[in-house]
Amino acid sequence: MDNKITKGISKSLSYILRHSPETIKLKLDENGWAEVDELIARFDLYDLKLDFELLEYVVEHNDKKRFAFNADKTKIRANQGHSISIELDLDEGEPPSYLYHGTVEKFLPDIKAQGLQKMSRQHVHLSADKETAIKVGGRRGRPIILIINSKAMNKAGYKFYLSANNVWLTAVVPAEYITF
Repeated sequence: MDNKITKGISKSLSYILRHSPETIKLKLDENGWAEVDELIARFDLYDLKLDFELLEYVVEHNDKKRFAFNADKTKIRANQGHSISIELDLDEGEPPSYLYHGTVEKFLPDIKAQGLQKMSRQHVHLSADKETAIKVGGRRGRPIILIINSKAMNKAGYKFYLSANNVWLTAVVPAEYITF
């Protein structure tokens, strides 16, 4: 498969399934699921065409495992990262003692003052390993890795959820739980 094409489709799917399904007049249910046949029929962005085999390839080979099919592959959704209101039906879980968040230097003053905020998304995204946080932070420049005392947060009553692609999610991370 052409990496440029699959990357373009992955980015388009992320935008559609996480932020703007109306771009292609796609309907998502309350849990963020879209009918695969409807997605394929309506997907025509930036001269990118989609068929089931290509969609399946993108879902299975996406390095961040951003998407999931239902059991019979008739529906698809993004695993997390939505700015639209959906219910992912995630189970609350006990996080490891420390989690990580990748960012860049220009955001540090706000993070030090306000902690990590979900901004336009439904959750703050955290990684169980530094390598993933480095990749995430490196998308916008030289990465800065923040260490989150998730054990103390959890003990204080903050809830954590683990997405299908192993991203830890929480509503907010107060600054006092962050090591800069």
